[in-house]
Order: sequence, then structure tokens, then C-alpha cells
Amino acid sequence: MKNKIIKILTVFLLLITLTGCTKTLTDSNNKPIKYEKTGQNITENIVCKPTDKELIKIYEKNKKDISKLPDCENLKISGEYEGLWNTLFVRPLAYIIINLSKIVGSIAISLVIITLVLRGILYPVTKKNAIQSEMMKKAQPELARLEKKYENKTDPESMSKKSQEMLTIYKKYNINPMSGCIFAFLQLPILLAFWEAIQRVPAIYEETFIGINMGITPWTAITNGNWYYIIIPALIVVTTYFSYKNNKQMQDKDNQMEKQMNMMMNFMTIFIGFMAFTLPTAIAFYWITSSLFTIIQNKLVNRSLKNGK
Repeated sequence: MKNKIIKILTVFLLLITLTGCTKTLTDSNNKPIKYEKTGQNITENIVCKPTDKELIKIYEKNKKDISKLPDCENLKISGEYEGLWNTLFVRPLAYIIINLSKIVGSIAISLVIITLVLRGILYPVTKKNAIQSEMMKKAQPELARLEKKYENKTDPESMSKKSQEMLTIYKKYNINPMSGCIFAFLQLPILLAFWEAIQRVPAIYEETFIGINMGITPWTAITNGNWYYIIIPALIVVTTYFSYKNNKQMQDKDNQMEKQMNMMMNFMTIFIGFMAFTLPTAIAFYWITSSLFTIIQNKLVNRSLKNGK
């Protein structure tokens, strides 16, 4: 199972690498050109025209013809083949974001709705993962006793018996050790597709929602004196922490593996928090909504298991 997942991940990474990702606009010295208003590198292969005059001048100055591109509000799914990644993921998602925003009146709300729809589609998988986490917690006392039983035994025969007894415990609680990886691999292309769509559709990062520019990075906003943008990484950290915490598979504080998992969870939360300062705030709408969905889902699953459903 593990080898299959590694193969799938390898194929996916090759798919992205070889079929056309976002390209950064560079100057004559081959240095990335930043858009001062957002702090982001300017994307070369955008799929529709920007409306910001300053941004248009930058493209013209660097001899990039954007005159043939459609207006973002008229963006359509191209019939031309643009590589698997662009054709199957990026352009369709950009098209849905833009056209849904026409109905709901905001790209930010459009991002939230699409995130909820995607998480709804993945709900059977994520619910199973949440159930597995709860079952792992129930199995933890038996697993801890098993670890203690074979604590100082490293011979092949003991290791074989330990593996067999562990599999028996997993079977008793209907646990699949690899199931927790499935959602992570499913979420990766969705996150990357959102990031690509945001980078390649100027209308997304030109919009302002409740005083928040969708394309600006929190760090750029804060350094320009807009301190209220600190709420973006703060919300990402809080929702990420609780989504990880509620999805933990162990509760034994004295267990060495539990300590390692806590350390990894804290590291990932801090790492994501730092990254949040450098990503466009539009990504935050996806991440926060997805994390809140995970928190609520895990609470509901936990409640249903306690009620015996």
C-alpha cells in the first residue's frame, strides 16, 4: 500500500513538473519581477487580462503581449490542450471561481463555497479518516501494552510476533494504518490547483473583500502599516492546530510516539503559520475554510461514535 502511494505521488509530481506550471515574469537580468502592491512575483502565463493599469504597464514594459487574452469576467474553458495539469485542474478551477463569483458577488465567497463543495465531495474519505483516528485512540491502551511487552526484544522472532499481534489489534478495531495518508494525497492537488488559479487569474488577486486585498501577502500588508492583516496567519495557525489536534490518533502523553507526533504537529503548525505570511490571502480563504470543515467533521464523527452510531 505504501509503495502504491509513493508511486501515485511520484506520477502526480511529474505531471505538474512536465505539463506547465505557473511561470514567473522576469526582467532582462532574469530576476523575478515583483508586484509592489501585493508583494508577489508577477505571473507570466496568466490566463486573462489584468485591469490594474500599473500591472498592465509592467507586462508591456517587459514585452509580454496580453492583448489577445480574454477579460477575466469572460474567461472560458479553452478547447485547446495546455498540458494535463492546466487542462484538467487549473483552468477549470479558475473558470468555476470566476463564474461563481458573478452569482455570489465576490471571489472570496466563491472560494469559500468551492472549498466547501470539494470537501463535501471528499467527505466519505475524510470521515473514514476521522473514524480511524477515533478507533486508534480506543486501541491505544492495547498497543501501549504490546510495546511494553516487546520493549527490549529485537530478535527477528519477537519482531514477527509483535507485528502479528499488532495486526490483530488493528483488525479488532478495523484500523487501516495507511488510511490517514489518503486525504493528504487528495488534498495536495486541490491546494496546488487553488494556488495556480489564484496566481494566473489577475481578477482574483485584484479583488478586495471586507478591506482585505485577495492577492497581497500578509507580510507585505503588515510592513506597509496594515497591521490588521495579522489576523490572516493567526486564523490559519489556530484552525490548523485544532484540525490537527482533533485528528490525533493517540492520547497517551507518556508514549514516545505520542510525544513525537505532538512535536511534529506543533512544527507543522508553526511552519504553516510562517508560510501564511508569504502567500496571497486568497489561499487563506481556502485553508481556513478547509480546516474549519475538518474541525466540525471530527466533532460530529466523535459525537456519533460516542452515541454508538
